[in-house]
Amino acid sequence: MAYRTTALRIDRDQALRERILASALARVAEGGFAALTMQALAEDVGIATGSLYRHFHNKGELAAEVFALASQGELEALLQTLRGPGSPAERLAAGLQQFAARAWHSRRLAFALIAEPVEPQVDEQRLLYREAYAESFGELLEQGNAAGVFRVSHLSLTAACLVGAIAEALVGPLSPPARAAREAGYPALSLSEVSQGLVTFCLRAVGAPLPEKEPQS
Repeated sequence: MAYRTTALRIDRDQALRERILASALARVAEGGFAALTMQALAEDVGIATGSLYRHFHNKGELAAEVFALASQGELEALLQTLRGPGSPAERLAAGLQQFAARAWHSRRLAFALIAEPVEPQVDEQRLLYREAYAESFGELLEQGNAAGVFRVSHLSLTAACLVGAIAEALVGPLSPPARAAREAGYPALSLSEVSQGLVTFCLRAVGAPLPEKEPQS
């Protein structure tokens, strides 16, 4: 009986922890990490604030896990494309376009993951995932070199440069001022413009030919 009670409690604790993380992620997606406070989150979940500290020692630890949860989903989506069908150049272009589109349609969350000032624990996760993204691109660059499609001398350095280019290309259009200007009707870059510019830059950076333009009808 004692074993069953303990197992049941573990299951309940795990379910509550997952509910806390889901609510925290929703709050970050809506208002960034600045909107993630322990008191507000406890109200969202319907528990006492003190109960949160049974699962997370502090806000930094919670925010870091939320960051990892969101980033892992983006990394897996990118990997699926980078390892999918097509030539290395086609997969690189498709991965960049997909990443930009996903960020564009979840702009507040994407900006929070890329550039929002955060606790040191979150910054540690941000660095780890930048390295993971670079490893993903490095794998594709190696394949492209072997196929004679890419001309990359330093794989790890070039992969890191691709990650930096993606972040810098998106951070401006995703920023709160850019969103406000766009909503107010001021001229702003579109998703297609940002995506195409990013693809062109990255393909040139790895020595790959640019995709052929579709003929005008």
